[in-house]
Amino acid sequence: MKDISKPLRPPKAKTLMQKVLASGSVRWGTHAEEEMKKDNLEKGDVLNVLRGGIVCEPEWESGEWRYRVETPRICVVVAFRSENILRIVTAWRKKI
Repeated sequence: MKDISKPLRPPKAKTLMQKVLASGSVRWGTHAEEEMKKDNLEKGDVLNVLRGGIVCEPEWESGEWRYRVETPRICVVVAFRSENILRIVTAWRKKI
């Protein structure tokens, strides 16, 4: 059992993310959906970033640990609600 109230190292966060994607629940924040729409991103794009992207060191913001997951073109910020629930905070397409 992971203690999500403490920051997870990127490899542990990635493992937990994979577990949630396989058998847990992904929640989409209103802000995330608005930002995705602005950058013409679909939910599938975001899920692909979570599966294959690089997880950065967590940052404490708004009372939770947030994890930035990046690919060369897209960035997604997530927060764990529990061991089984992942919330998409925001996502955007990088300007290249």
